[in-house]
Amino acid sequence: MDAFLQHRTWLRAWRLSLAQLVCPGRHTLTNVLCTCGREFRDWSADYRLFSVDRWDPARLFRPVVRGVLEMLDEPSVFVTALDDTHLRKTGKKTPGVGYRRDPLSPPFHCNLIPAQRFLQVSAILSPAGPPGPGRALPVRYVHVPPVPKPSRSAPKEDWKVYRARCRQENLSAFAVRVLREVRQELDQHHNASGRVLVTGVDGSYTNQTVLKNLPERTTVVGRVRKDAKLFHPPTERDPSIRGPKPKYGAPAPTPEALRQDPSVPWQEVTAYGAGKVHTFRVKTIAPVLWKKAGPQRPLRLVVIAPVGYRLRKAGKLLYRQPAHLICSDPDLPLDKLVQYYLWRWDIEVNHRDEKQLIGVGEAQVRAPHSVDRQPLFAVASYSMLLLAAARAHGTDALRTSLPIPKWRSDRQRVRIPTQELIQHLRHEVWGEALDHLTENCDHFASSAETDTKSAQFALPLASALLHGATG
Repeated sequence: MDAFLQHRTWLRAWRLSLAQLVCPGRHTLTNVLCTCGREFRDWSADYRLFSVDRWDPARLFRPVVRGVLEMLDEPSVFVTALDDTHLRKTGKKTPGVGYRRDPLSPPFHCNLIPAQRFLQVSAILSPAGPPGPGRALPVRYVHVPPVPKPSRSAPKEDWKVYRARCRQENLSAFAVRVLREVRQELDQHHNASGRVLVTGVDGSYTNQTVLKNLPERTTVVGRVRKDAKLFHPPTERDPSIRGPKPKYGAPAPTPEALRQDPSVPWQEVTAYGAGKVHTFRVKTIAPVLWKKAGPQRPLRLVVIAPVGYRLRKAGKLLYRQPAHLICSDPDLPLDKLVQYYLWRWDIEVNHRDEKQLIGVGEAQVRAPHSVDRQPLFAVASYSMLLLAAARAHGTDALRTSLPIPKWRSDRQRVRIPTQELIQHLRHEVWGEALDHLTENCDHFASSAETDTKSAQFALPLASALLHGATG
């Protein structure tokens, strides 16, 4: 509530947030307003909530950060995952829309799509006890629009300004700003100021901009190229030798050379990934230096051997590509390093749920503030749903209190799916209203069973409506 200046603005936001989660069909603002029961009222105030009203978008995630900190068992770290995502748009005049590479295009043909680009940071709510699946809860969702490109006939000064803005307003620069915001928010909590912020990233964020500008008490675990040129720390040289002290020592093996080096033994590490606990074979070397990170930031290089898998029970044993990771904390234990990076995959699950179930990006808004705030508002609602489910059912729960259909089973589950959480929320929101509706229908004929006719199947209104809405 501290994100809004007025109580009535908070009430309107609370109503729209609940409707965003339970809305059936497309999640446009008109459908969300119809879900609220406000289809016959003036809708201008609800649109102004995103385009005009003054409220702090970053403060929407403060309850989520506070809730995650209260539920974490490990008091020393705050694990997050960082990645960007695209929201497809058809209107080319919408602010922030530009042509982006389609991540679903085949590798042999790159497709372009008009889309908006957002940067997301999700906190990992780790399970208690042995290694298990971590649940990612979004704590930041920032719009990263493209820098307007000048025309071909523009003067050289405009092109210089454009190139300077591209260096300052790219994804990596925004990632550094968002990490600093999360670090500052953790420092404001008395029980989180000493925690280390651990962030798992992919290879696009393992670069010079991110590694050289990390905030204090922040660790990055990310992929690196297999041919990255690394160096050992410089050794003490003879004092009689004149000249500047070298910043880098002898060349270290590349990640691929380390994997193929028979003199370095493999180590076994246990971590959770892909639905079960695996034993990974890893090689590591630390500390090493990388010119992208600078001579003042020692790193740990980790190479993970590919894990074998079978497409069917009696099929051939197949292998994926090895993983090459670097960590900005050379003293981080190997088992935790691998587990933190494997939990990063859950942010991809966030992206899928946000687009397919929550309807992020489906609102047809064009105001400059609305294109930034409305997707952020929907993601914040989704994050609060996940936090409420973790508080109500626990991080290790496999199902809610609602009975599941007969054809479903809990054997292959690792946690409660988001679709079932939305269905449970609809049951709680609409169930009481439907009960009052059926109790007040006294003008209908009695449905008491008689002996003259065969028994008729009663239609459970609440169950039929809720299961129909989920489709």
